[in-house]
Amino acid sequence: MDINAVDIFAKELVKEAGEIIKKSFSKVLNIETKSHANDLVTNMDKEIEEYFIHKLNSHFPDHRVLGEEGVGSNPKELSGVVWIIDPIDGTMNFIHQQRNFAISVGIYEDGVGMIGLIYDVVHDELYHVKKGQGAYINDKPLSPLPHVKVEEAVIGINSTWVTQNRRIDSSILSPLVRAVRGTRSYGSAALEMAYVAAGRLDSYMTLRLCPWDFAAGIILVEEVGGVCTTLKGEKLNLLGENSVFIANASFHDAVLKDFLHNGNW
Repeated sequence: MDINAVDIFAKELVKEAGEIIKKSFSKVLNIETKSHANDLVTNMDKEIEEYFIHKLNSHFPDHRVLGEEGVGSNPKELSGVVWIIDPIDGTMNFIHQQRNFAISVGIYEDGVGMIGLIYDVVHDELYHVKKGQGAYINDKPLSPLPHVKVEEAVIGINSTWVTQNRRIDSSILSPLVRAVRGTRSYGSAALEMAYVAAGRLDSYMTLRLCPWDFAAGIILVEEVGGVCTTLKGEKLNLLGENSVFIANASFHDAVLKDFLHNGNW
């Protein structure tokens, strides 16, 4: 893969897709539910994914697509070049707020993350990375993540995981929530991971994400020295659902040791 040529093409494609989304703001959306009433998809989610696939077929026909809406080839392994795409990450925000959503694109070659793009469409902020060449917001380089104490951290976490739910005993994460300086929830995993890379959050964690939610984010975060694992400290599965825990190395180690050590969930 010619990483520079693919990177230029991907950035142009993401910006074009962003313009299509912005033009849709004045139109009536066709909104459907997927797995449950809060799992939403619109005609724009599908149209943007189809737009990526059409452009890729014209320019890089040997590249494959793993996308949230299932329009692409959805490969079962990551040989060759695979684009892992979430056309609109934060669909509920897109529907209700017309902000706080992003286009997320992670480009992998033989399972290695090479290019990550997270585009905050409304704020025109493109978080981007080429592996080993630095991470940026637009033209501004991102600094290596600083060490932060648990009691000084602001973390991204959904309140679902510290109230009664079907995935985890709420008492496991509630001590961490009490220990940190503050918590935030933005409703877009891609943006929250980008915020960690940019130093706007110190950590992000959740119990349930699919590859298109985090594929771009982990390339971005790792480029600035962050650690990306499951909440058990295990390697993330790029072809399946995961819990996700990202932070700088010291915070990551401290939380695993002091708050997530039992792993009985």
